[in-house]
Amino acid sequence: MASQIDGPRIQPKAGKAKQLVVFLHGYGADGNDLIEIGRQWRSFLPDAAFVSPHAPERCALSPAGRQWFPLTMRDPGERWRGVVATRPLLESFLAEELARNDLDESKLALVGFSQGTMLALHVGLRLRRAPAAILGYSGILVAGSEPAEIPPQFGTKPPPVLLVHGEEDSMIPADALLLSANALAKADVPTQWHLSAGLDHGIDNAGLLHGGLFLARSFGVPVEFGRGAR
Repeated sequence: MASQIDGPRIQPKAGKAKQLVVFLHGYGADGNDLIEIGRQWRSFLPDAAFVSPHAPERCALSPAGRQWFPLTMRDPGERWRGVVATRPLLESFLAEELARNDLDESKLALVGFSQGTMLALHVGLRLRRAPAAILGYSGILVAGSEPAEIPPQFGTKPPPVLLVHGEEDSMIPADALLLSANALAKADVPTQWHLSAGLDHGIDNAGLLHGGLFLARSFGVPVEFGRGAR
């Protein structure tokens, strides 16, 4: 059965796809919001296919945009219920995209922004086989009521995670990065983080560079470090 979600794609720069990068946009945006990042990362990942699906629902607060699940900011349990409810839909899409490119989860990276980061972490840590990487911008690890739910046990080692956040984020405060990183570390998930000085709720050039290099390393793709890279 065809997936209920779809969005823009960028084909590999060089031939057949050897990796798949899936972008998950934030609340009130759509797949077009992140897909152009794929073009910037093609120099790091020439063999990667990129796809950025539109979330399934019209955004309640911004009808021109989309939402993965409703957010009122008044219900402390809505994020958890939202990621749980959306997980099957995203897993179906990922399976279809991997099959389309003749790849398995070990060649998959999930990249989220804000609400998309919540979903990327929740789903990426619960796939039957660990993905190559999870990269989250300006988001938070959503926790359930039971500590064991964060995250489940993998048959193999868990995926590496990079969290990137703006120091001056007014939407999801930067403390969310440290809380998420600590929770992941306690669950033995290898986690790195980067805090962008002076940045509000967004992605800056430093964050894009760190993210692109992180994905290349996670996929085992050789990269040349440009001036200013760390």
